[in-house]
Amino acid sequence: MTREAFAFTRSFAPAEPTELVVDRHYLLYASSGALRLEAEGQRWLLPPARAALLRAGRPVLVAIPHTATTASVLFHVDFVPPPVRDLAVFDLDPLARALVAECGGWPEADDPLPAYPRAMFTALAAVAWRLAEHPSPVVVPAGRSAEVRTALRLTEERLGDEVRFEDIAGAVGLVPRSLARRFDAELGMSWRAVLRRMRVLQAIEHLAAGDTPVTTIAHEVGYGSLSAFNAAFRELTGATPSHYRTTFTG
Repeated sequence: MTREAFAFTRSFAPAEPTELVVDRHYLLYASSGALRLEAEGQRWLLPPARAALLRAGRPVLVAIPHTATTASVLFHVDFVPPPVRDLAVFDLDPLARALVAECGGWPEADDPLPAYPRAMFTALAAVAWRLAEHPSPVVVPAGRSAEVRTALRLTEERLGDEVRFEDIAGAVGLVPRSLARRFDAELGMSWRAVLRRMRVLQAIEHLAAGDTPVTTIAHEVGYGSLSAFNAAFRELTGATPSHYRTTFTG
């Protein structure tokens, strides 16, 4: 029989969105870089020192904007209970990070786990499943209709510019009022709220990719004022951009 659980570390080159489906529950821990994940009509960002929990058999779109390194832990569906969500991204506490490191010494194999690593994987699942009940707020709805998904794509492409809702609506062939109603109905938030979240998500990607100054990142994602950028970033993440970057070391 294959092992009840196993772990491995892997580095990834930048890649376009690809559908990922695995037959085990999958704990993905980012150690460097950032991954974009999409499932259940929502888009998440997985920056360093965060983890994603993916339910077995459910498709997830994965994109890699910059080179990334991750630690992966896979659990057989008969070894642990199913996660509550198809996908959740959350912070790992020190205990969970220590357990991920400890489980890293047990790769995929045909023989069952000995008692000690079995206990470590069991403990990791218990801690990670509990943490996943409180996912990160750094998420953007993906939209259902072609018009809203196109509007989201165009908005993201123009984050560094003075993007206007009227221009986005015109580009998708709707009057602003109609597109605004679509956003409320499909996403549960306004276009302006989505824009703020997209800018923070892209800022986190830049923070994770290197040591670019925060002021430069603020301008790159469309903020003319550092104070406005800091306020928007803190509102969503609970931290300033500078402090958030320090958490990438786990």
